[in-house]
Amino acid sequence: MDVECCEIVVTDADPERLVALTRTLVEERLVACGQHVTAVRSVYRWAGEVHDEPEARVALHTRRALVDAVVARVVELHGYDVPCVLALPVLGGNPAYLRWIADQTREG
Repeated sequence: MDVECCEIVVTDADPERLVALTRTLVEERLVACGQHVTAVRSVYRWAGEVHDEPEARVALHTRRALVDAVVARVVELHGYDVPCVLALPVLGGNPAYLRWIADQTREG
């Protein structure tokens, strides 16, 4: 497989907003899919205070060539001032699934 894939993690306090974001990214062929986990807990420092908040998390599967476009779109559509958007490399996997990711996304 010559197309490199990655996983992009995004979090949001509003699980439904995160589902809507995922649907937009899939419709725009920026990602092949998103796998949601609705019960995560984030502990972080913001504006000088430590916060402990419930959030939802999605793992988006896409081409590495689309990372910049996905990050830009998430920043545009997300409700946070500084959304968590992290791209993680995929080192291997089911070749058929990796081909499916490539087939479902547009070229970078």
